[in-house]
Amino acid sequence: MRAVHLVVACTVAVAMAGCVTPPSTDVDAAKASVEKATAAGASQYAPDSLRAAQDAEAALDAELKAQDAKWFKSYDKAKDLAAAAKAAADKATTDASAAKDKAEAAKVAARKRDEARATAKASAVRVSGNVKPPVKIKDVPPVYPAIAKQAKVGGVVVIEATIGADGKVADTKVLRSVPMLDQAALDAVQQWEYTPSTQNGKPIPVVMTVTVNFARQ
Repeated sequence: MRAVHLVVACTVAVAMAGCVTPPSTDVDAAKASVEKATAAGASQYAPDSLRAAQDAEAALDAELKAQDAKWFKSYDKAKDLAAAAKAAADKATTDASAAKDKAEAAKVAARKRDEARATAKASAVRVSGNVKPPVKIKDVPPVYPAIAKQAKVGGVVVIEATIGADGKVADTKVLRSVPMLDQAALDAVQQWEYTPSTQNGKPIPVVMTVTVNFARQ
């Protein structure tokens, strides 16, 4: 009787081991989502999210391999890992799409700014008796470069600035240079804003000279 019970138990155990199968549908869905994220440009636009999805996929593969080596298999953990990998990959796709849209919008905005600056530069008139200079409403002081401080370099940088009809600085050019200070002066002036000059009641772009003073320290 014991022998019969042992045979039956072994038969049941073998049957149970043979009936447990990998969650192929879940695994395939997870891998398809990782491929979709990669195709969506996640490596460029959402590398951290894609890396998380790939790590989750690697954990899933490792679990499947571990279970395949066992006589008595259990794929509950593999199903959970597949779900986690798919969720991470779906997030990577969403993150990549959002980052791509943001990058494209930034490119469009930059192109429009460049076009506006080119238009302002081409049509700007020089400040003179008939054209009053614009009034500065936003001043950004220059950042004194550390190397210039150490060398005790100071002086006045003279810049020709084109102020657009919107009151923003559209273009700058150094007229009188202090080599160690030029870039700091340009960086500051490019952030200044003005109440624009007008002609016949309409705002117009103008060209004028501005100075940035760096007192020796």
